[in-house]
Amino acid sequence: MIVRIWRGWTTPENADAYESIVSTRVLPAIAERKLAGYHGAYLLRRPLDGGEIEFSTIMLFDSIDVVREFVGPDYEVAHVPAEARAVLARFDERSAHYETLLTPKDTPSA
Repeated sequence: MIVRIWRGWTTPENADAYESIVSTRVLPAIAERKLAGYHGAYLLRRPLDGGEIEFSTIMLFDSIDVVREFVGPDYEVAHVPAEARAVLARFDERSAHYETLLTPKDTPSA
């Protein structure tokens, strides 16, 4: 399993708009592509000291080949549609990709 992680930052005033764009349009549009080997995404949000709001997306794929099918040969490039860019103050231009070594089902819970 490949985990794709990306972050973006916005103002408190734009945070709800960004969350809405991603949760109601961006992620559903990705799911509608029905990419074999795409297993969905997490959308995370946290306030930071200094007033910014940080968002992270964590997407799950079977392989780097599926990620390439999602975004193209330069698979690290961030997928940030124009409407999302409009409400972000800044964002990672590139996504990080990790090979999954352990999952919660592989480790004992407390």
